[in-house]
Amino acid sequence: MMSDAPLYNLSPLLQLLVLGGAVAGLPLAWVLYKSRSANTAQRLRLLTWVTLFLTFDLVIFGAFTRLTDSGLGCPDWPGCYGHASPVGAATQISLEQTAMPTGPVTFAKAWVEMIHRYLASAVGALILILTIWTWLRRADTHLSPWWPTFTLIWVCLQGAFGALTVTMKLFPAIVTLHLMGGIMLLVLLRLQSLHYASVGAKAEVVRMRLPSSLRWWWSISLTLLTLQIALGGWVSTNYAVLACTDFPTCQGSWWPPMDFQHGFSFWRELGETRGGEALPFTALTAIHYTHRLMAYLVLTVLGLLTWHLWKQPGQRTTARWLLALLVLQLLTGLSNVVLQWPLMAALAHTGGAAAIAVVLMAVPYPRRLEPTSVTAAIDEPASSLSPSYRTELSA
Repeated sequence: MMSDAPLYNLSPLLQLLVLGGAVAGLPLAWVLYKSRSANTAQRLRLLTWVTLFLTFDLVIFGAFTRLTDSGLGCPDWPGCYGHASPVGAATQISLEQTAMPTGPVTFAKAWVEMIHRYLASAVGALILILTIWTWLRRADTHLSPWWPTFTLIWVCLQGAFGALTVTMKLFPAIVTLHLMGGIMLLVLLRLQSLHYASVGAKAEVVRMRLPSSLRWWWSISLTLLTLQIALGGWVSTNYAVLACTDFPTCQGSWWPPMDFQHGFSFWRELGETRGGEALPFTALTAIHYTHRLMAYLVLTVLGLLTWHLWKQPGQRTTARWLLALLVLQLLTGLSNVVLQWPLMAALAHTGGAAAIAVVLMAVPYPRRLEPTSVTAAIDEPASSLSPSYRTELSA
């Protein structure tokens, strides 16, 4: 049955590319209409933002695919039993669903998996358009085409990991790397949008750079957030969320029995040890509790970063976003534990982590303060401004 399906079947590839292009055509048409009176640089920045939004949706839908056990809804790649949609694969899916009504292959799961692939194809098409457009107009826009080029290379690598996720049967390390690749794609698009904005900034706007002390806080926060997202992906891909269903303790203990050796043995099959035996429950406990303990540290450090940003000119909007997202992460994280992993809370938790990564990217970029904001900053007591801020203002 499912095991007999070839892992790779490229026959529907052209149809999938056409479908992805058609899906990408809708947001592209909206961008062209919305920015019809704008210059090329502004159009490219708007298209980057739209692509970022769709990529965020793709990350959330990827989480939905995983959480609904739809990752093997179509057990081959890039199509579904060699077809561009579950409609053409109706016979094969029906046989699988009849044999195992709640198994990995059903019509609902096949559609979830294929919609995820259609959306991924559309994101790839938009990034390809961004790359070609930026290269063609680099002379008159002064935008570096290497930003979208690197993003294009990355989305191709991400597509390869998407294929491995299916062909390696939800191998935990591959699925986790696929999630991290999606977060990285969001980061690259956000950096690209910031680059486009900085090139098009008005000359009369004052550039305010982040003090070195805050850059240190930002670097530590970003490092810890990256590690925590990887741990969260490891929890999810190993289905370890329900290893602890109480809070703040785990299994009624502040330090429950845990097997770190098997829990953090990365190159192994899903649900198995490296030796092929069933993964012990204590290993799942170790995975879950490590993520929970790390969350305390990450929330503390990001909370301190938020507090420091609140005191800096031009950074309060970022601080507000970070505060709101940290509260969201705390609430959804608790909901996953005490409410037995509800789907909406799990999706919101993934989305919150991705959003924090996107927001953090803007922190070290120079603030562009309008004259009224600059005046307000200058009127502050000199002791309240960092040396780097006072230097730039006096310049």
